[in-house]
Amino acid sequence: MENLPNCPKCNSAYTYEDGTMYICPECAHEWSQTEEIVEEGLVVRDANGNLLADGDTVTVIKDLKVKGSSSALKIGTRVKNIRLVEGDHNIDCKIDGFGAMQLKSEFVKKN
Repeated sequence: MENLPNCPKCNSAYTYEDGTMYICPECAHEWSQTEEIVEEGLVVRDANGNLLADGDTVTVIKDLKVKGSSSALKIGTRVKNIRLVEGDHNIDCKIDGFGAMQLKSEFVKKN
């Protein structure tokens, strides 16, 4: 008997193979055999679609106005040691000269 993976959605052990797909009869979830299974958690992607993780270094790809300040965050600013959080602004970080900030992942690219 084959050792098939459990369903990533409901963790059922009764999955079966149909061509190049796995199917769960309990929740009707279908997934590819080659599909990357991301563990439960926060999935954040940069402007280019690269997966971001805690501790990554990113670069700002657009001049950003800083609320409450007369200066702007310039394009090309490197941000080290980011932390991913839930919400609209999904990156927490500290930027030299600005302090603690929250950024949207759509305005950064991974280095």
